Amino acid sequence: MTVHPSLQTYADAWTHSIEAISELVMPLVEGEWNRATPCPNWSVRDIVSHIIGMECEQLGDPRPIHTLPRDIFHVQTELARYMEMQVDVRRHHTAPEMTSELEYTIIRRARQLRNENRDPDTKVRAPLGAEQTLELALRMRAFDVWVHEQDLRWALNKSGNLDSPGAYVTRDVLLQALPKIVAKDAGAPPSSAVVFDVHGPVEFLRTVRVDADGHGTVDGAPSLGPLVTLVMDWETFVRLACGRVRPHAVADRVKAEGDQALADAILREFAVTP
Repeated sequence: MTVHPSLQTYADAWTHSIEAISELVMPLVEGEWNRATPCPNWSVRDIVSHIIGMECEQLGDPRPIHTLPRDIFHVQTELARYMEMQVDVRRHHTAPEMTSELEYTIIRRARQLRNENRDPDTKVRAPLGAEQTLELALRMRAFDVWVHEQDLRWALNKSGNLDSPGAYVTRDVLLQALPKIVAKDAGAPPSSAVVFDVHGPVEFLRTVRVDADGHGTVDGAPSLGPLVTLVMDWETFVRLACGRVRPHAVADRVKAEGDQALADAILREFAVTP
């Protein structure tokens, strides 16, 4: 148990997902590491490389000195360039090299989390040289590894853990993004409401309310007259929100009721991860 119980939820979720990832990739033969995943432009190897790199940064390890090739055309932003560095430096690592580095990194991080006694508000390293609180860092690592666990499961055709501890951390992270998506990005009109009705392994009903000034909030109370109601299963919600699929690809799994133009705009802006 960490000193601060607020961190334990994230540590437990991270542990569950990272151990699942280890179990998924340990038996893979060399060719399977090159399989494409739903994470745009990344293979199984690339995702595991990213996870190793991000956890090493949380451990305080220096970033690799590495020059990205000029032909990685999907790298268009500074954040993408930052993330790609840890991936590209491992692109030619063998399967045994990948699994051994992953296992060593998990051991080191698990020890760090077991001994964690800092305050949740302690500032720690964040991407691009920024800082974030320890609590936010652990929350985002739990979110990141669960989403990537699902990427790997999809690529390897081994579904599972859609309702694991990391799924609930992911739900909360994605729900926080809904007010901006609805009110600002999709342009829902003032004094309107949009309902999200999600079923499956993780179920919830949430209403995004846009006030008279155009600001959005989200709550669990139903709306009597929503402008739009979006009904979908949990896996589809995650894949849309994490940019793994475009709306047209899962049109048969999303039911949109009400203002169709606004529904289309919301789904168009739904991806919250870069």
